[in-house]
Amino acid sequence: MEASKSIIGDIQSIISTARESAVRSVDFERVRMYWYIGRRIFEEEQDGQERAIYGERLIPYLSEKLMPQFGTAFSARNLNHFRQFYRSFPIVNALRTQLTWTHYRSLLSMETAEKRDFYIGETVKNNWTSRQMERQINSQLYERLLLSTDQERVLSVARNEKQSEAPQEIIKDPMVLEFLGLKQEAAYFERDIESALITHLQEFMLELGNGYSFVARQKRIHLNGDDFFIDLVFYNRLLQCFVIVELKTHKITHQDIGQLQMYVNYFDRVEKLAHETPTVGILLCLEKNDTVVKFSLPENSNIFATRYQLYLPTADQLLTEVQKELKKQQRLNDQ
Repeated sequence: MEASKSIIGDIQSIISTARESAVRSVDFERVRMYWYIGRRIFEEEQDGQERAIYGERLIPYLSEKLMPQFGTAFSARNLNHFRQFYRSFPIVNALRTQLTWTHYRSLLSMETAEKRDFYIGETVKNNWTSRQMERQINSQLYERLLLSTDQERVLSVARNEKQSEAPQEIIKDPMVLEFLGLKQEAAYFERDIESALITHLQEFMLELGNGYSFVARQKRIHLNGDDFFIDLVFYNRLLQCFVIVELKTHKITHQDIGQLQMYVNYFDRVEKLAHETPTVGILLCLEKNDTVVKFSLPENSNIFATRYQLYLPTADQLLTEVQKELKKQQRLNDQ
């Protein structure tokens, strides 16, 4: 009977794997088909500039001929996407089998090749669905990481040319928590946000970044008769360290930083194994004071303060943040 169960499980796994492979194969052939259509349209436009039937009328003309036979997938709008697809990705052999047409269609909005490369690398590495990738694009993940580190480091990690070696490479500022469904204008207790994060744990770990696994909520530590409770504990397998997240719904103070430093010290001295790297502390707050953070911590500290926001940022908002961050860094360097 046990052998029967084993063979049934094996066969079920084989069937599931084959079906998934077939679906991926069909999806990728569709991607290639759209690429070749886009190339053919582009070539015809280049060769037929002087012919009256073409010019601006080529794509509407093609759509009129193709839609009755092949359906709305060949509307004028989609044919424009196919042409743009070819122009954005001119080498067919460079297309990634892990990406569907929905992935590529979202990538067409990228204004630079570097930004496209980043999202392609992260999508392949993390096996993001098209919806997950779109959410990361809408949350301006690329720009937010660039606020914390340099462009070449961000891109090299995304391309798998190097692994994350420092906490600065995986911590975003701000963190976007729009998936919690909480109103921006409302006041919340820390336990409200903590409960919402646990409810949406998968989305939160996606926002945290690569390599996270959940360890504990309200982790109790006992110190000589006193009990303390750590909001959230994670482990990052890329950095091989514990990551402690403390939530603050107010502007952080040096007391908040000191509390988190105590938790980090405890994990380093009690929980951390010899082969693991030092514990990272993240103070997730509504508002921060970079000068207070700077003078409350030693240099090269593993504690980071980052703001959270409950809505997706616009491009203009992020540009403002970039400019503010540059000014802050300049002031801190001058001090």
